[in-house]
Amino acid sequence: MDSMERKSKIINIIIHVILILVSITMLIPFLWMILTAFKSVTEATSVNPFVIFPKVWRTEAFTSVMENMNFLVLYKNTLLLILFRVICAVLTATMAGYAFGRLHFKGRDFCFSLVLLQMMVPVQIFIIPQYLMVSKMGMLNTIFALVFPGMVTAFGTFLLRQGYMGLPNDLEEAARLDGCNIGQTFLYIMAPLTRSSMVALGIFTAVFAFKDLMWPMIVNTDKDMLVLSSALAKMQGQYTSKFPELMAASLIACIPMIVLYMIFQKQFIEGIATSGGKL
Repeated sequence: MDSMERKSKIINIIIHVILILVSITMLIPFLWMILTAFKSVTEATSVNPFVIFPKVWRTEAFTSVMENMNFLVLYKNTLLLILFRVICAVLTATMAGYAFGRLHFKGRDFCFSLVLLQMMVPVQIFIIPQYLMVSKMGMLNTIFALVFPGMVTAFGTFLLRQGYMGLPNDLEEAARLDGCNIGQTFLYIMAPLTRSSMVALGIFTAVFAFKDLMWPMIVNTDKDMLVLSSALAKMQGQYTSKFPELMAASLIACIPMIVLYMIFQKQFIEGIATSGGKL
């Protein structure tokens, strides 16, 4: 038993060392961004691999981006984009997932196969049709245009369907015996039990919306409707870029997601763990 316990401790130590090394590796780009934000342009573009820390910690990059970029507008547009996409994605995926997972109707499997087919198709294929639809509605340069592609999500439908299929049939049978119809069973019995999957979908949707670059740059040309990702992309020049300013703006742009993670850290971990187990 002593040898087994010693072997188990050694394995646990090795696993923890590997996880620590992987975590440090994942943090290196973020740390490099912070250090570059305080460097001069010469230090940031130096080919010397040993120029890691700035000789003088400068704040000119932060001052410059705060003067030239309206972060209040960028934050507002980005948060509205995330909020409406999360609400729309969770609502539509919850209802569609329940229909595909618990209801029996003609053509159900065929319709769900179309949903899975959409997941396999690159999203770039839908850009032109989606742009034409938004343009025909006269909604370019609006928040609706930003939210439009994320109002319905095939991945979310699949995720919630898996969540509903994992629930026992006895719950629905008990609800019917108590006189509940399909709507009441869904709203009061089944939907609350998939809360963890909804949280996971909301987290995924928020992250994808925050990182979305191509679509906001296509549908919004008005500077008052820019989001953080497109504003950062416009800072890169064709031939040269001021990397300290770019890194400073990127660091400021990360603040909303860092705050959201700190607030919903518990839900984030539970949602990812639960959705991973069901998938």
